[in-house]
Amino acid sequence: MTSAPRTASVRRETSESSIDLSLNLDGSGISKISTSVPFFDHLLTAFAKHSLVDLEVVANGDTEIDVHHTVEDIGISLGKAIKEALGDKSGISRFGDALVPLDEALVQAVVDISGRPYLVHSGEPAGFELHLIGGHFTGSMVRHVFEAITFNAGLTVHVTVLGGRDPHHIAEAEFKAFARAFRFAVARDEKVSGIPSTKGAL
Repeated sequence: MTSAPRTASVRRETSESSIDLSLNLDGSGISKISTSVPFFDHLLTAFAKHSLVDLEVVANGDTEIDVHHTVEDIGISLGKAIKEALGDKSGISRFGDALVPLDEALVQAVVDISGRPYLVHSGEPAGFELHLIGGHFTGSMVRHVFEAITFNAGLTVHVTVLGGRDPHHIAEAEFKAFARAFRFAVARDEKVSGIPSTKGAL
């Protein structure tokens, strides 16, 4: 029996940005990313590669003011697409966790496809939120992206930075850890019958 494809496309248009995003939860990590924010392209490419989600994003926005609006709107769009693609969440593993190093950085991520938006994000070193990574991407945007994704996808996510010095390494390790945990959480499990919750709904 062939399972229904778990795909979604989202278009988000505001006075601040224009986003076209599509994903396939059962992909192989292929991505085509053009956000007009180079370091965010790098992070989303890493997310796709390590979650095995096929992801396409084309975005334009008022980055001459700040990258904030464009990055936030992409996070919102990605969260909405994840929620749509998951459907009723029947047959998924539901939980995923990962511990990912990147040189001196070490990050743990835990994901629950719970239907309840909740983010616990901790451990980034003092000053990380003010650092301009690549000269344009403020460290504070990492947490903000996770907030946008979790709220709009209905995920419970814990991201804990256990160590790290280089802001680039820390941010990238956070996205890779989230990607790996997400991969395991959304994976289909042949032993799961129906919705993996005693409530019968997620």
